[in-house]
Amino acid sequence: MAVSNIKALIPGELHKVWELVLDIENYGAWRSDLSKTEVISDKQFIEYTKDGYPTTFTVTLIEPYRRWEFDMENSNMTGRWIGIFTAKGDETEIDFTEQVEAKKWLLKPFVKSYLRKQQTQFVADIRKALEET
Repeated sequence: MAVSNIKALIPGELHKVWELVLDIENYGAWRSDLSKTEVISDKQFIEYTKDGYPTTFTVTLIEPYRRWEFDMENSNMTGRWIGIFTAKGDETEIDFTEQVEAKKWLLKPFVKSYLRKQQTQFVADIRKALEET
């Protein structure tokens, strides 16, 4: 199983960062890697890449303004994501960890670098979206 973690200090108050990251319905407006999202229920949603490739997410824990966790799955992988949000004055520390198991052995060598790239882009998109508000 590949594990990747990213920590960053985001300019923005905790509630604002939390609300942005958990506003799944509007991911298509600020996430550069997605074409759209589809909310199935308060516990499940689907993200679609720019190429239309779906990944299903099932929320397993929400501690408001502190922690968000979910399981994720598509035809290539299965995994878990944990996001921890901590107020640091007028900034927010985010600590995101992904654990992913590739379903296809050919993909296993590339999973960790792919996760790192995705996490870096997610943080950059968060920063950009907050700058624009």
